[in-house]
Amino acid sequence: MRIAIGADHAGVTLKDELVLLLEARNLAYTDFGTQGPESVDYPDIAADVSRAVASGAYDRGVLVCGSGIGMAIAANKIPGIRAASVTELEAARLSRSHNDANVLTLGARLTPLALAQQIVTTFLETPFEGGRHERRVNKLTQLDGAAPKRNHLD
Repeated sequence: MRIAIGADHAGVTLKDELVLLLEARNLAYTDFGTQGPESVDYPDIAADVSRAVASGAYDRGVLVCGSGIGMAIAANKIPGIRAASVTELEAARLSRSHNDANVLTLGARLTPLALAQQIVTTFLETPFEGGRHERRVNKLTQLDGAAPKRNHLD
């Protein structure tokens, strides 16, 4: 699995800790920045990570800003992206199993490190269930104009 990860200035410290988690799990990743506390615009980072995921070059994306909300809004503007702003473990699991989310957003000001690590691990390990959820995810995909996946019943 290949992961695209990025953060704005408010999320850079948490992002750097999450990079250590990815390395400890031997996951391939690319850090799309930022690398320091200087102010940057979160839509730029969200767009870079989301376009990389939408292109198929990466399997999942992780974005961090102060609240997680701005990154989610920006990421969801990219066709093919289903970004979920997550603050607890069950939401991380459901974002994957029911919604096939491909980008996770976290709020560095709202999420303690240990919980963020658990959320990322859950997000990366949880498969999409398909089944009744596949039809709904295909409808989401149609809303943004990307080609839907074929249902195994088609």
